[in-house]
Amino acid sequence: MGELVIMPVKLLLREKNELRLRIIGESHTALQMLRERLNNHKNVEYANYFPGHPELDDPEFYIRTTGKSASDKVLRDLVAGLADEFAKITL
Repeated sequence: MGELVIMPVKLLLREKNELRLRIIGESHTALQMLRERLNNHKNVEYANYFPGHPELDDPEFYIRTTGKSASDKVLRDLVAGLADEFAKITL
């Protein structure tokens, strides 16, 4: 079985329909997948990440929901779904 990867996250803004996070040490790979899935979610109005300077800044991720669902709940549900998908992969 593979190792669990911890992704440190710093909360920068949390409101009912907006969430802004700093993702410590993460690259484009995971953030791009997350952005794509969130933007395809029916309750997400906008999702994007901003990489900043590659050697100085950790990327920030921004989510705005339509208001029908809290932004943190949408993110948690989506991440849980992704974790389930990856757990089912066999090599």
